[in-house]
Amino acid sequence: METEAQNQDPARVATLEAFADTIVPGEKRSPDDRAVAGVASGGGAVASGALQLLEEPAGGISEALDALVLGLNEHATDYAEANGVALDDGVPAFVSLPYEHRAALVQQLTTPGHPEKQVWVGLALFSNMAFDSASHLGTAEAFAAGHPGLLTIGFEPPGEDGLNRFPEYSYGRPLADLHPDTTATGSPA
Repeated sequence: METEAQNQDPARVATLEAFADTIVPGEKRSPDDRAVAGVASGGGAVASGALQLLEEPAGGISEALDALVLGLNEHATDYAEANGVALDDGVPAFVSLPYEHRAALVQQLTTPGHPEKQVWVGLALFSNMAFDSASHLGTAEAFAAGHPGLLTIGFEPPGEDGLNRFPEYSYGRPLADLHPDTTATGSPA
């Protein structure tokens, strides 16, 4: 999934991708991929368009991303020093952390009582939304692009006309009888 972030600072992009991959891991895009740790098979949050969703102005978080990247890398540097983890100066601090340390740091930042918990939980929610619902894309567009999250969770693709129909009731039976005056299109008369 292409993102506007691809035209931005590579360190910023890598940090946001590494965070998203920590929340919903996926497989590396190439052997030298540092942002995506590759601890899971298939596409994760990054392949599902987490950066595109984060950059959407309607989400209300795009203006804060630069500050979040700075803060996350500061936390990663502090974490590395406290835990004896050597960092690679060639990439941002959070990207340099091995996956298990990324996950441990995110757990610290999202733990009840952490003063910045709401910010980091909010950022994590965007990673989940990109994977679970493709909320930055129309459903037909997401399926046309092979959205990994929707495919993984078994979301039923729309029909050829782009509409979603459910031939079987989700509970195995109708929830209520149709009103006798309901029109053929499902509208009340």
